[in-house]
Amino acid sequence: MKKDSVTAILLVGVGGQGTILASKILSEGLVSAGFDVKMSEIHGMSQRGGSVSTQIRYGSKVNAPIVGRGEADIIIAFEKMEALRWLEYLKPGGKMIVNDFEIPSAPILTGEAIYPEGILEELSAKADVTVLRAAEIAEGLGNARTMNIVLLGAAAKAVSSASVALGNVEWDAILRKNMKPAFLDVNRKAFAAGFGA
Repeated sequence: MKKDSVTAILLVGVGGQGTILASKILSEGLVSAGFDVKMSEIHGMSQRGGSVSTQIRYGSKVNAPIVGRGEADIIIAFEKMEALRWLEYLKPGGKMIVNDFEIPSAPILTGEAIYPEGILEELSAKADVTVLRAAEIAEGLGNARTMNIVLLGAAAKAVSSASVALGNVEWDAILRKNMKPAFLDVNRKAFAAGFGA
């Protein structure tokens, strides 16, 4: 990463998926790596399964957290339909990590709409997409609720690929600060699994 450049990341998902916690931990990691970091949260009916996005911008000097259309270097999508909804925010040559996971919206649940088919194929035709089955990984660790930390690990890996400066971040200490002790061990495993995936 050039010293004067700014990198933009979007984490998008559905209320209740833990996108905001993942964004907070990622931001803390970026700060500990010496970057200026700005983060903004957008909640759209998040308590009822609505769209949630977090915008993170980091670099040597960042003036604002807002990421506009065509400006995101990396998008981490916790849900497939949200990936499609936010695709226009990815810059040409940007990277998208998509969780192969479906959460039906209210219109789909009531039968007014159907969940779109072929989302992953459509995304892959338009962007550099890595598909992750974070729910399966989390379930394999014995706790499905760690899906967000699996995705956090994948996000940290994507950021590390974009900026080698994250190699010395003490992720374990940041996880310890943000987790209840009873859940720390499984979340460490979830982070490592996502980073390795």
